Amino acid sequence: MSHFHSLHSLSLSLSHKMEQIQHKHVQVKGLKLHVAEIGAGTKVVLFLHGFPEIWYSWRHQMIAAAHAGYRALAIDFRGHGLSDPPLEPEKASFLDLVDDVIGVLDSLGISKAILIGKDSGAFITFLVAVLHPERVSTVVTLGIPFMLPGPSVLKAHQLLPKGLYITRWQEPGRAEADFGRLDVKTVIKNIYTLFSSSDIPIASDDKEIMDLVDPSTPLPPWFSHEDLAAYADLYKNSGFRTSLQVPYRCMYKDCGINNPKITVPSLLIMGEKDYCIKFPGIEDFIRSEKVKEFMPDLEIDYIPEGSHFVQEQFPEQVNQLIFSFLGKHGAN
Repeated sequence: MSHFHSLHSLSLSLSHKMEQIQHKHVQVKGLKLHVAEIGAGTKVVLFLHGFPEIWYSWRHQMIAAAHAGYRALAIDFRGHGLSDPPLEPEKASFLDLVDDVIGVLDSLGISKAILIGKDSGAFITFLVAVLHPERVSTVVTLGIPFMLPGPSVLKAHQLLPKGLYITRWQEPGRAEADFGRLDVKTVIKNIYTLFSSSDIPIASDDKEIMDLVDPSTPLPPWFSHEDLAAYADLYKNSGFRTSLQVPYRCMYKDCGINNPKITVPSLLIMGEKDYCIKFPGIEDFIRSEKVKEFMPDLEIDYIPEGSHFVQEQFPEQVNQLIFSFLGKHGAN
């Protein structure tokens, strides 16, 4: 079977299984939050997206979780995709998204869950595990080792040029003007293209972040036009107001947490071509295992060719790592 035909049959098989994912809204603090769900196991896995991702980013893992006997849930955080926006998006914080997680668990009568987070969803995973340890049985993060929002993140970012995409997107109105030149689908395509690279996106003084992408650049081979259309439809619905606020515009705000520690069994999956590993201090923090001072029961797995979107790029490998880890720890 040719590579094209094997990819095509995989895509057909995935699309059939995607039809089994159910969608609902739950009320959390006056907002209707979208929840995607598949599987009927007693053990619950809750997937938490980053940006420019959404519940759909976890499609491969949700199907694998259900197949492995878990009940899999993925939410759209407030102001993302099919969830209601907060009343004042510019005041939203990471702690509001923590409320989303706890509110969804409460609404669905779930006392404890396995949390799997990626990118800024990893920040939420760590915050929930630190602030509500009784609700978390196991932690898995992709691409981000233990860290909490606050001044320490600012110190690392100040070592990089001021054209850093995070710095640019923190400036009120700048990303809005940059994104506003393009349709939503092109914005998502450009960010996926940039974040798939092993280089940190940094613009020169005379360029905006969207200018860093050559319009003729093809999509990554693991990200189809159907995938792009699904993302675009979800972000057309929500826009980018909340996702620019959280994580970017509240990233350096102190959470007021002293001596954080996560003691439950934890797994970090790190793509070695993920640009995040190039942020100052990150690779040494992971490889020296200093990260285990905060997460003593942590296992670390590397995927040599893995990019920032490793769970979409190498779904079978990521699924194998996640579910063998969960099985080994009897996660519930």
